[in-house]
Amino acid sequence: MMHAYRSALLRFNQQGQVLYDEDGVLVIGPDATGRQVVQLAGDYGALQARLASAFPGLAVTPLPGRILAPGFVDLHIHYPQTDVIGSPADGLLPWLENYTFPHESRFGDPAYAAEVARFFLDELQRNGVTTALTFATSHPSSVDALMSEARARGLRLIAGKVLQDRHSPDGVRDETEQSLIDTETLIRKWHGVERLGYAITPRFAPTSSERQLRGAGELAAKYRDVWIQSHVAENREEIAWVHELFPQSRSYLSVYEEFGLLRERAVYAHCIHVDDADRALMRDRGAVAAVCPTSNLFLGSGFFDYAGADRVGHGYGLASDVGGGTSFSPFRTMLAAYYVGREGVAKPGLSLSPQRLWWLHTAGAAQALGLEGVIGNLQPGHEADFLVLNPAATPLLARKTAQARNLDELLFALIVLGDERVVERVAVNGAWAAPVPA
Repeated sequence: MMHAYRSALLRFNQQGQVLYDEDGVLVIGPDATGRQVVQLAGDYGALQARLASAFPGLAVTPLPGRILAPGFVDLHIHYPQTDVIGSPADGLLPWLENYTFPHESRFGDPAYAAEVARFFLDELQRNGVTTALTFATSHPSSVDALMSEARARGLRLIAGKVLQDRHSPDGVRDETEQSLIDTETLIRKWHGVERLGYAITPRFAPTSSERQLRGAGELAAKYRDVWIQSHVAENREEIAWVHELFPQSRSYLSVYEEFGLLRERAVYAHCIHVDDADRALMRDRGAVAAVCPTSNLFLGSGFFDYAGADRVGHGYGLASDVGGGTSFSPFRTMLAAYYVGREGVAKPGLSLSPQRLWWLHTAGAAQALGLEGVIGNLQPGHEADFLVLNPAATPLLARKTAQARNLDELLFALIVLGDERVVERVAVNGAWAAPVPA
């Protein structure tokens, strides 16, 4: 039940700074509850005597030339949009109408939902994502299919049935009262089962009636430890629509506040076109933003204002937003986040450091989910979701990383030149996941 690995080791301290041991050791084993967690992590030379005394006879598996790193955390993704990725559109609303809604209507078929769920989770694994907060569709069977497959793999996954009872076509539109009954049934069925969690999931304010939003808020008050996920302030056309539908609300974000959907464990994707009053509201309620740079660039939605979020002090983390997002790869997401920072909004030329980018997709995203100390890091007590990374996975990457003079240059080379080929092995809850066929 105990395993030890010797390799370069990447983790984070409490301030979000990278701790990097060129010759590190990672010991994995069960805690008092039987969870597989990190037992020991750090410099091999400094810990060698402690390793021998605390774990006598434990064999150490060498992984030369590799980096052990926390599994990535994707803060916002749509599993039913796996086959929508890369679809051309003029913007968010036409993209939803022409691609997303027609495709999601197919998820009323449990067999189809299960097939996509398997492919989706394979793709997350291939890219080193070990935890995701994901949308399902409006069909309860879509949640059942994904949760069942995630449970079989031992994954930590959070998902929810989409709520959308208006301004939606047949096939994805749900019925108000039944949608709330279904949501509560799914909470009771899946939330807290092994490593699974439930998220109350209005698609976005325009596609939910006031009755549905009010009911979602009532469920959020009743089940305080479930998550809430939705979209806000992604696209100017969408924002204008929200103002028409909710003229009494100060802002798009305020709509969710008025219905009791802004609190801790509430994750709102995009948050592009917001002001400081909105940012302060998120900060005060404990809600966070899921930053989706490849999606925002692809759909022409705008740039997330990192400087504004930091100035006011609300939390955020990185997310792929597949299928509006263009890649499952955290390396692509981190690179796009860097581009967005350089373009700037209120502070042009902001340069997010490689260490900051990596934190935002691991320990920082875990903190945004309220799972700090549980996932996203390789410090003692954290669940044993980790990756074996190969910094020489491609000829160009090998050439570049061999010339790295410091940690920032190494991490940045991986961000700019890396992809799923860098992810050599994935451990989920302490066990190696079976390789995904290429």
